[in-house]
Amino acid sequence: MALDKLDNLVRINKLKFEPPDQKEFDGMVASAKRSLQDALVEGISEEGRFSLAYGAAHAIALAALRWHGYRSDSRYLVFQCLEQTTGLDKVKWRVLDKCHHARNLAEYEGHLEVSAQLLKELIDITNELVKLVESLGPIKE
Repeated sequence: MALDKLDNLVRINKLKFEPPDQKEFDGMVASAKRSLQDALVEGISEEGRFSLAYGAAHAIALAALRWHGYRSDSRYLVFQCLEQTTGLDKVKWRVLDKCHHARNLAEYEGHLEVSAQLLKELIDITNELVKLVESLGPIKE
């Protein structure tokens, strides 16, 4: 994976270099997997399931970024970097971008409309991300 784009983001202060930490990485992956599992519980509202799945997607995307030795304070940017950090198809991270906008509407304006289709896509993409991130293997020190 070409990380030149990530290095360019460091140069313009959108990302920071930070040595990866295996314990932190493992914790993020475990947290993402727990939240994703909880998002599959049918008795929870769609909004609640969306929130859990979105949190899982963010945690696993951040884990991928951290595995490569970068950090970002921007949720949006963490998703945008998935093409470089995991090889995730651009179309799929755009779905995550749509979820990010939905989450922001809920968080800052108190309005969340989640379709069953968007929730399904979020869960499917997050499951795929978990596999991609786990396939990165242990952090090379």
